[in-house]
Amino acid sequence: MNSQTITAAASGTWKLGDRTVNRVGFGTMRLPQHGEAFAPNAVPRDRDQAIKVLRRAVDLGVNHIDTAAFYFSPLRCANELINRALAPYPEDLVITTKVGPGRAPSGDWLPHATPGQLRGQVEENLRQLGRDHLDVVNLRIVGTDSIADRFGALSELRDAGLIRHLGLSNIQPHHLAEAQAIAPVVCVQNMYGLGASPEQEELLRLCGEQRVAFVPFYSIAGSGREGGAPANDHNTVHAIAHARGVSTAQVRLAWTLHRGPHVLVIPGTGDLDHLAQNVAAGALRLTDNELAALDSVHQATA
Repeated sequence: MNSQTITAAASGTWKLGDRTVNRVGFGTMRLPQHGEAFAPNAVPRDRDQAIKVLRRAVDLGVNHIDTAAFYFSPLRCANELINRALAPYPEDLVITTKVGPGRAPSGDWLPHATPGQLRGQVEENLRQLGRDHLDVVNLRIVGTDSIADRFGALSELRDAGLIRHLGLSNIQPHHLAEAQAIAPVVCVQNMYGLGASPEQEELLRLCGEQRVAFVPFYSIAGSGREGGAPANDHNTVHAIAHARGVSTAQVRLAWTLHRGPHVLVIPGTGDLDHLAQNVAAGALRLTDNELAALDSVHQATA
């Protein structure tokens, strides 16, 4: 499989509201810095390199980019990099951002935004991206409390034309029903990959039934989270990767995409070769035997 010539179109498409995107997208969390995201001693990534990666992603057919105003390191902000690299934006490009958490310039996390503070966060994303509206805004939450007030505030901004579509991030199943009673939800972004919990499996199923996009984060890293791909992956993953002449990360991404036509992936990287490999994973069609073997790994490690 020649990773350099395969585009994101090979992964198929899904609709986020009225916007059609290829199922392999790009996540910008790791773009502003080298090493582990959000680390207090993060080293800023070279601006020109980051811009090259973003432009190459679009060249490879990526038309779904995930970002947030709180994705930054000293000197670098993901939204600013996107603006610098891609504006004026291609008409088919969908930029999804997140609101809820906040970070001080020092990098320290701030309490989650109140309903009244969410407008300021939306406006911050608009300003950094140089847009007059946001394609998709995900409300990211922590915990089990009601999200009605916060999601309702975003729904008002949607009605005002600042937001085109709404989504949710890091939720539990009951949050989806609560939000859907207020305004349409086009995507749910939760941690998911090989070994994900039964609760995440339930969310994936619920989203499929409601034709809501399910967008995993850490689909390569799994429990490694911000640290990146696991150094010692399962023997089954290694065996399939070796037999197919691909990386273990590509196997993990392909398995995730096989979980349903509504599943999108947004792997992030600051490396051009890794970017091409991630996009090419959308063309990797696993056999029934390979899927069964990976499903066994998934169930054993959940």
